[in-house]
Amino acid sequence: MNALPKQVLEKETYFSFLASALSSTEVEVIPLAGDASARRYFRVVKDQTSWVLMVWEPFVDDDNYPFLSVLNHFKRNGVLVPEIVAKSPAQGLVLLEDLGDLTLERKFWENQNQESAYPFYEQTIDELIKMHYQSTQDKRTCTAFNIMFDTEKFMWEMNYAKTHLLEGVCKINFSDNELATLDSCFRNICETLHKEPKFISHRDYHSRNVMIKFGKTRIIDFQDARLGPIQYDLVSLLRDSYVNLGDEMAEKLIEYYLSRRSEFNLPKIPHDRFFDIYELQTIQRCFKACGSFASFFNAREDRRYLKYISKTLQTVKQSLELFPQYKPFLQILNDHGVLDKQYDSL
Repeated sequence: MNALPKQVLEKETYFSFLASALSSTEVEVIPLAGDASARRYFRVVKDQTSWVLMVWEPFVDDDNYPFLSVLNHFKRNGVLVPEIVAKSPAQGLVLLEDLGDLTLERKFWENQNQESAYPFYEQTIDELIKMHYQSTQDKRTCTAFNIMFDTEKFMWEMNYAKTHLLEGVCKINFSDNELATLDSCFRNICETLHKEPKFISHRDYHSRNVMIKFGKTRIIDFQDARLGPIQYDLVSLLRDSYVNLGDEMAEKLIEYYLSRRSEFNLPKIPHDRFFDIYELQTIQRCFKACGSFASFFNAREDRRYLKYISKTLQTVKQSLELFPQYKPFLQILNDHGVLDKQYDSL
């Protein structure tokens, strides 16, 4: 007898799990558009109710499984995350509350002006406050406490961008002197960021990872949470590659964040210091984002993200211009035409 195809076996596994979880075999399973990860998602519909099935690798259901560990920790501290309906660790299946299809990105673009989206961004900052401060102050077990943005992790991200964007997409063959210059600039930036106080960071806090359900923002894709500077998530959200958030609105949201932060018994951050780190974090985080967009193209010729590279590189450029000591990094980008390249036409 021939073995059943993998897709058939997987489908049988899903339906068996769903039949047990929902006490019904009368369900429809609809594939959802994937993100940039290995996870797969399906909308499960029964009558007028729906859920989302997350399919990943098998896992041990304990405090060391990041998705559930972070979800439970965030939930304990009031962060609005999806509810878990059922799970099958041995099969790598988790059935979640369906948060719908309305992302913060979509809400931003469907409004006629940015001010209409502001209340939802303010809610998103409220959730960030819970992650950064309430969740960090709660020292109960969570995988986010076991990993951090340190010098080497920041360096890994910047070198990832060098490999995938500069060497991969732009086809640059650097001289030994240029490589040494980049390494020196990268390390200085990363060491400075590493010295900052660390709080639980979502790690990928942009408009596609914020859902809006019944007028309330809900947070997803949090499994990589780790300790890091507060500016990492703020840059991810306010200098997001997927939306054109104006400086005025971003500054207003930063002031809102800082006012909310003052509710906690924490040392006040000098204004100049906060924004110096914010701009340094912009260089690091946005350059890394360009590397991710390039990697999708290099690995599987996924062109969907190429259109975001030019805009994000301009953000990197604007922040680099604020620091004379990083002029050699900017000069290398200019010399090799990185900032002028038309990536969406590759």
